[in-house]
Amino acid sequence: MFDLPVAFLLTSDSDSTRVLVAMLTVFGSAKILAEVFEKLRQPGIVGEILAGVLVGPHVLGWIEPTNFLRALSELGVMFLLFRVGLEVHFDELVKVGKTSLAAAVLGVLAPLGMGWGILRLWGAGTAEALFVGAAMVATSVGITAQVLAAKGLLNHIASRIILTAAVIDDVLGLIVLAMVNSVAHGNVKVLDLAFAAVLAVGFTSVVAFFGTKAVSRVVPKMGEKLNAGEVEFNLAMVLLFALSLLAVRSGVAAIIGAFLAGMALAPTVSHRVHDLTQGVASLLTPFFLAGIGLQLQTSVFRDASTLWLTAVILAAAILSKIVGCGVGALPAGWRNAVRVGCGMVPRGEVGMVVAQIGMSAGVVSPQVYGVVVAMAVLTTMVAPILLKLSYRGAQADLAGDG
Repeated sequence: MFDLPVAFLLTSDSDSTRVLVAMLTVFGSAKILAEVFEKLRQPGIVGEILAGVLVGPHVLGWIEPTNFLRALSELGVMFLLFRVGLEVHFDELVKVGKTSLAAAVLGVLAPLGMGWGILRLWGAGTAEALFVGAAMVATSVGITAQVLAAKGLLNHIASRIILTAAVIDDVLGLIVLAMVNSVAHGNVKVLDLAFAAVLAVGFTSVVAFFGTKAVSRVVPKMGEKLNAGEVEFNLAMVLLFALSLLAVRSGVAAIIGAFLAGMALAPTVSHRVHDLTQGVASLLTPFFLAGIGLQLQTSVFRDASTLWLTAVILAAAILSKIVGCGVGALPAGWRNAVRVGCGMVPRGEVGMVVAQIGMSAGVVSPQVYGVVVAMAVLTTMVAPILLKLSYRGAQADLAGDG
């Protein structure tokens, strides 16, 4: 079969040609399928993820995941969360802190326990079962944030609970992964685990509580003294990359740093920064969404036993978040509890990273790794549909609050 993108690649050895073909194929296919899904009155974000599945190595074989595409994907989700941070205020998140904490804790325990139990019943060893449970823990909030931002629902109480719980979830997921990794290697060091936990919690707390005050004092003064181009936007980008780097160094995901940077800048920057950020995010976000689809391994659907395991793990991944996070969010009302549970369903790249660590350690088999990747991609694809259903009537709630 003749593949047009491959033919282009073969006409030149130029790295720039390969980069341009990859960007054209991924971005173009993502936007085309997003339009198709929107016409069908389905979330366009699902079409963008499915585009990655179609052009990826396991279906049409036009594009292979590369370091360049992964870098664009990481930048895409960073700008997405930075943009979301610009739309929310820390004071509003604090109001739902207790509910978010309960939702995050129960939303970690439920999938961890269910993942471990299913793999043990399937015949896997303790270490492999723990890694699968850990892969089911962390939420990829970028997907939910994109859906809620597109619908103008970031200020809804359920959305605020989701965003706050996702930050807590990421920190708890780090601690769970560190513990599971230590158990797998047989060298549990309590002091190391405690230090990692304190560092992650400390970074997140300090930036969240004091970031806005510090930025509101420093950025305006620097803006008055600088005059090179888009000064406010330049300062915002410096803060975005600096906090993302510090987040990684502290053990939490870069997107948490990006979200905190946006939240710190929210009360200070002009609408111009919002517009510029929106433009960059619109360019890069499709690479994040399609990049998730590129990772799907269709081989897991060929073997009957693996297919059954995938189906059970997928059901458990969805149910554990809806029930676990939902129970924690019940103080906000049962409708909002369901919305929070649905918003915490997508695993995305987070689950894949955990499974990859387990496979590199020789604990997770390639077969189980494929199951986890399928779970991560499929929960990411189903989440926008669940959010669309659960958030029906939410606009009326916001209008009533206003």
